[in-house]
Amino acid sequence: MIPFADRRSAGRELAAELERWRGTDAVVLGIPRGGVVVAAAVAEALGLELDAVVVRKLGASGHKEYAVGAIADGVRIVTPGAMRWAGMSSRDLERVEAAERDELARRTDAFGSASVELSGRTAIVVDDGVATGASAIAACRALRARDPKQIVLAVPVAPEHWEPPADTVDEFVCPYREADFWAVGQYYDDFRQTTDAEVLALLRAAPTGSGADEEAGP
Repeated sequence: MIPFADRRSAGRELAAELERWRGTDAVVLGIPRGGVVVAAAVAEALGLELDAVVVRKLGASGHKEYAVGAIADGVRIVTPGAMRWAGMSSRDLERVEAAERDELARRTDAFGSASVELSGRTAIVVDDGVATGASAIAACRALRARDPKQIVLAVPVAPEHWEPPADTVDEFVCPYREADFWAVGQYYDDFRQTTDAEVLALLRAAPTGSGADEEAGP
């Protein structure tokens, strides 16, 4: 069974799991690109502020969708086991990371990265799913430096036994925990690539300020 028609429908389902934050001063932060589509649906349903937190996956050589690590502002994560599985050397990783740092800088300039005030507020980090978890963990660790009251990682789907590190995330919300998991895209009927223009449009259209759209329905 495919749980989600597309990322917006996934966001609406995820919002139902986050109902307790409706109309509060929590901030929803999507991981570009696809995670922002999910996050925008969550923010719209709950009347919350929307922002982006930019992360770049460090993909395996010859299999870019498989993360051996991730980078974000002031954060670098590398998973040695994933490196061994991918047969990557330190030099291979250096080449991948150099290219991804350029893209990280470009996307930060384009989308911003957690530009709203987070001190003392709940940061709800949203992606379209978790596979290895490297990108989500990098995002949460980058946001921890901005002194939020708590960090909630919220994704529509993840492997059954995956959990974020306890020192990185205060709460993990995931309605679909799947045993036979191999890729996030298998749980979407429409998983087409999100464009920069779509991300920018969603960020510009989102309400600002706590409880800015409290009367909006799901």
